Amino acid sequence: MQPTTTTPIRLLIADDHEIFRDGVRAMLKKQKHLELTGEAANGEQLLAKAEELHPDVVITDIRMPGTDGIAATRRLQELMPEVSVIALSMYDEEHLIVEMLEAGARGYLLKNAPKEEIVQAIETVHGGEVYFCRATSPRLAELIAKSSYNPFRKRPATELNEREKEIVRLICQQLSSREIAEKIHVSHRTVEAYRDRLLDKVGARNVAGLVVYAIRNGIYKL
Repeated sequence: MQPTTTTPIRLLIADDHEIFRDGVRAMLKKQKHLELTGEAANGEQLLAKAEELHPDVVITDIRMPGTDGIAATRRLQELMPEVSVIALSMYDEEHLIVEMLEAGARGYLLKNAPKEEIVQAIETVHGGEVYFCRATSPRLAELIAKSSYNPFRKRPATELNEREKEIVRLICQQLSSREIAEKIHVSHRTVEAYRDRLLDKVGARNVAGLVVYAIRNGIYKL
């Protein structure tokens, strides 16, 4: 039997800071299932490189000279809707992140995200899912939930029972699993099992996605 081979995920990075691109490039060298096919310093280069290289995933800064990440993402989704876009942002760019998602991005990361999270985000959007940065603030979660962007529209409606809703609300209040366990008088492992099941039920990859779901569906209000 021939050994099976996995085709690497082809990446294109766009950022006007060369030092940042250098860091991502160095990180990707150790990931055999990820292949950096090209780099761009602005939106115009991003679009040209995308048409030339046909990447699977584009990671792009939001603020760039000339054509910014929002305009480039919107155009890219018109030309190549199969390409998954991940937005790179700073802490104070919450409204811009929402605009990126509405333009067609399928995920976002803060620029100081750890290597493991960058890899997870790439794998997630390449798999057709949405990725919310783990460091999503409550304010940003609310902005996303109240925007026209709906990452859950392709999933059938999910019914949560009252116990599940209670746990979701406590998670949204940023209580730890142990704190939730003490509050509702169950074991820590029971809360962990509930959380994993809830993530699977609503189609979220992490707590940030669960919070967006809860706000959008009226389960939790800030």
